Formats: sequence, C-alpha cells, structure tokens
Amino acid sequence: MDGTGAGRSLAGVLAAWGVSRTVLLLLFFKVFVLPGPDVTIDVSVIYQGWYEVLRDGTFPLDDVTWQYPPGAALAVLSPAALPFLDYTAAFGVLAVLADLAVLCLLLHGGRRNGRPLRGAWVWTGGAALLGPTLYARYDVMVAAVAVAALFSGARRPWAMGALAGFGALLKVWPALLLAGAVRRRSWAAAAVTATALGSLFVLILPGALSFLTAQRGRGTEVESLGGLVFQVARHFGWDGEVLLNYGSVEFVGPYVDVVSAASLVLTAAAFGWLLWWRLRARRFGPASLADAAFTAVLLFTATSRVISPQYLVWLVALAAVCLCFRSSGVGVPAWLVTAAALVTVLEFPVFFGAVVAGDPLGVGLLFARNGLLVAACVTACRALWRSTVPGPAGPVSPVGSSGTRATAR
Repeated sequence: MDGTGAGRSLAGVLAAWGVSRTVLLLLFFKVFVLPGPDVTIDVSVIYQGWYEVLRDGTFPLDDVTWQYPPGAALAVLSPAALPFLDYTAAFGVLAVLADLAVLCLLLHGGRRNGRPLRGAWVWTGGAALLGPTLYARYDVMVAAVAVAALFSGARRPWAMGALAGFGALLKVWPALLLAGAVRRRSWAAAAVTATALGSLFVLILPGALSFLTAQRGRGTEVESLGGLVFQVARHFGWDGEVLLNYGSVEFVGPYVDVVSAASLVLTAAAFGWLLWWRLRARRFGPASLADAAFTAVLLFTATSRVISPQYLVWLVALAAVCLCFRSSGVGVPAWLVTAAALVTVLEFPVFFGAVVAGDPLGVGLLFARNGLLVAACVTACRALWRSTVPGPAGPVSPVGSSGTRATAR
C-alpha cells in the first residue's frame, strides 16, 4: 500500500473510532438510552460506593459484590485524578482514554508486525458493538494493560511479564497472557511484580486477599454456558428461580450446585489441555504469544460459571492483537468473537428482560452467543495446536516469540 493509501486507511480507522466512541459516550451519559437495564449503574452506584470505602483505608469487605484482586482498587480510585469532574464523568473520561490507548497500541504494534490496520479495525468495530458496557466497567483499562503486555513480549520479555503481573492484580485473567511465554524473564518479572505489589496492598489496606474466597458461594449465572441447562429445564418443570446473587443474576434451586461443579470441571479440563499443549509445543513464531493468550482467555471465559458482557472486552482486545500478526492462525475464532460481541449487546442490555424470563428470544440469543464462543474455542485450540506442535515430520527447533530460537534468559 502506498503512502497515500495508507494515510487514507488510517484516517478511516480514526474517523470510525471517533464516530463510534461519540455514540458510546452519548449512551454512557444517557443522552440516548438503550432498552433494558441501566448499564452505567455499576459506575454511579457500585464503583462510587467502593470508592468511598477505599478512601477510608479499607477494602469493601462487607459488600459481597467485591470479588476482585487488590489492584482493582486503583481502577476504582482512578477518578480522583480528575477532581474537577463528578465520579461518573471522570470514570467515563478515563475509560475513553484507555480505549484510545488500546487503539494506539494496535496501530503501532500492527505497523511493526505487518498488519497495521486489521487489528485496529477489529477493536474499533468489535468493542463498539458492546455498547456503553465498554465504558461502564473497568475492563477496558485492564485490556489496555494486556495489549501493552503482548506487544512487549517479543523485544522486552521482562516488561511483558511485569505488565501481565500487574494486570493479574487488576483482574486475574491477564495472568493467562503467560500461557505462550517461553522466556523465563517473563515469568520471573510477573511473579516479582505480582508479589511485590500484592504485598504492598496487604500491608496498606485490610482485606486485600479477600477475593480469594469471595466467589465460593456463587452459583450459575443466567448468561453462562451452564445457565443454558436451566434456561431450557425451566420450560420442562424445573422449580428453581432466578435471583440477584453475588452481584449477578443467577439460577438458584435444585441441581444448580451440580452444574456449577461441572463448569469447574470444564475449566480444569481447559487448564489440562493448555498444559498438555504447552508440553508438546515446539514452534513459537511471532504470533504464538498472542494466539496462546487469546486461546487461554477464551477457554476460561467460555467454561466459567459467569459470562458477564464485559468479558467480551477482553476477548475483542486479544483478538485484535492476534490479527496484527500476519502469521496468526486464529483469524476465524477472532471474527467469531467479534460476532459474539454483537449478540452480547442484544442479550444485555437490550433484551435482558427476555433472558431473565427465559423467553424464546432471550434463550435464542444466549444459544447464539455462547455457541459462537464454543465454536471460537474449538477453532482456536485447533489452530494453536497446528501452528506450534510438530507433526509426523519430527521435532522442530523451539523459537521465541520473535521467531528466533528460544533461550532461557
């Protein structure tokens, strides 16, 4: 592509991002309102309530909805950096800046890795499909850290590890970015960062590690893969109910504990597959780190007892990173995740009432969204295995994420 064509394409991405984000901000600030529940209540009520407690020097231990690692306090307290705005407005501004940071990272990283615009387009469109949820949760801030970590992997493994460790303190899942890391420096930096910062939180604020046991009593959330069992079962006489439990809408009643346990077994099986893949993998090309991270997070999202709408923010961001690499093998699952983002905004918030009630429309949307995620899991696992595990031709020399022979540095 010549300079003029590249400039026009870049201008197109920036224009699309600007227009779509203007619409999202209008939705976030309720100039326009989507049907269904108010998605911004998490910021204006829940986050702001935690903000007041954290300012007093403790984690919100009496609030069952606080189920996050200690670093989440930084995201909740971040609006204090803009004292001239009220809490909700400040949070919205910071979320937009995090969104813009993801876009800039994708444009820079994509230029370096051969796909300067494909990843940026996926983020611009896929994240916008989630509607105001993108700015009404702090997940977009975590996504920015994760994207920065993956693009650091090839040249600065220690920076990649430090960012993954920091991200894990924000919301656990960035620890999975290390699934494809082949350099010891990444793992060491992640462990040192997480331990040092975690210890600091333990010393400063009481209850920093409460998140480790906060979710033991959770059931099966209505939007999850396991929730589909009860979405169908209640049309055949299942006598349970739907309640707001631990901050999400969950099924409560007979056999819920069985399905919840089955979800945990599926998650364990996903971990087992990742471990088996890691032991067998020998070929690590430029895209392997991102492809492995995307596959790992996708597996753990799809098998979780809870699939909240904001989880798609993680997946779209990681899919966008993968598509910045010409050698990425997860193109199909990346587009499946993007399609799932569109279905997600329909099931929440637009038709969430139908989801909770178990109406055919709501159940159909859940089957579509969760079906897309399952299909993405299968195709991503297959692509990752084929691109990294040697075939019958024999073993292949291991290479690092930059395409060179891996070394334990």
